Amino acid sequence: MNTQALIDFTQRLVCQPSLSGEEEAVIQIVINEMQSLGFDKVWVDENGSAIGIIEGAQPGKTLLFDAHSDTVGIAPGSTWTRDPFGGEIIDGYLYGRGSADMKGALAAMVHAAASADKSNLSGRIVVSASVMEEVFEGGALKTVMDQVNPDYVVIGESSDLNLVHGGRGRAEIHLETIGKPSHSSSPHLGVNAVHLMIKVIEAVDQIKLSEHPRLGPAILALTDIISEPYPGYSVIPSRCKATYDRRLLPDETIEEVLSAITSLPELKNIPLNTIIAQGEHQTYTGTALRGTKFFPAWELDAKHSFVESALKGLRTSGLDPQLSTYRFCTNAAYSIGVAGIPTIGFGPGTEADAHVVDERLSLDALEKTARGYQGIMEAILS
Repeated sequence: MNTQALIDFTQRLVCQPSLSGEEEAVIQIVINEMQSLGFDKVWVDENGSAIGIIEGAQPGKTLLFDAHSDTVGIAPGSTWTRDPFGGEIIDGYLYGRGSADMKGALAAMVHAAASADKSNLSGRIVVSASVMEEVFEGGALKTVMDQVNPDYVVIGESSDLNLVHGGRGRAEIHLETIGKPSHSSSPHLGVNAVHLMIKVIEAVDQIKLSEHPRLGPAILALTDIISEPYPGYSVIPSRCKATYDRRLLPDETIEEVLSAITSLPELKNIPLNTIIAQGEHQTYTGTALRGTKFFPAWELDAKHSFVESALKGLRTSGLDPQLSTYRFCTNAAYSIGVAGIPTIGFGPGTEADAHVVDERLSLDALEKTARGYQGIMEAILS
């Protein structure tokens, strides 16, 4: 593998902004790289994700490597000391938005697959640069998987070069209290929906959530609250809406998550609607990703053959990975959480490297990641 070519490719990806729904230019960079590296088949699917295939000499399993191509934006008011899209390399680190989350992993996947010895492969390697992950985990990956039918999936999210075999999921919960409007000069004639929501929030804060020995605690975090009408000029608000981010543990269901709120005795007499949000996001190709914003947690047994083989491949490649888990939600929420396809995670950087000012990626970790992907490919398909 040509390490300098890998670094150059990663730089080009980082220098190209690619907010969710605006990934077309970076996808074209990926397509061009796959074609120049000799992938056997390359295309862009209906959502705009890039997909490339390396065919082994013999038939066998399909091993899918997925990295999302979209990034979060630059937070208003944040001050970077490096150009977020400059791709500067300083003291062994590549700086820029998306370097750690997760264009480095994407570049490593593409170059690792292209460097595989086809004559020793039984099966095929698929690499996808999926879109829209930052806003709708697994939505675009579902379309990719429907096309290539993988037997195994590797998610390239940051794992600090450890092998991940589980991850928390995520749900978006919408609460709405129903009050009664009145003129704010006569508040006693109305029912203030904000006051009702305060009672709801106080009750929800008392919910005792479960904890997983490897994934950590479930989380229920209030992320926004707004009254209606807004702005409320001289009117008592008749509705109040709040959003909660619920971090999920394995086997939790929509019904269980909602009933933990709706069954609270303190809320018995409060007019309250409680639902899981519905998502709809338009991709740059014009297609829409739709679905319930409930992305399941997952865990693959440490003794599963995929985990054991991948660990062996990583160690054969000269790395020393430990078993680990993601505390955040990834595309694996679909690949294994919904579709049930054995999935692991492996990538450079840590969770703390994502979405931050002066985001950066170690070039040493980038090279090791590509080497690790090669080790996984050989262990699974040789």
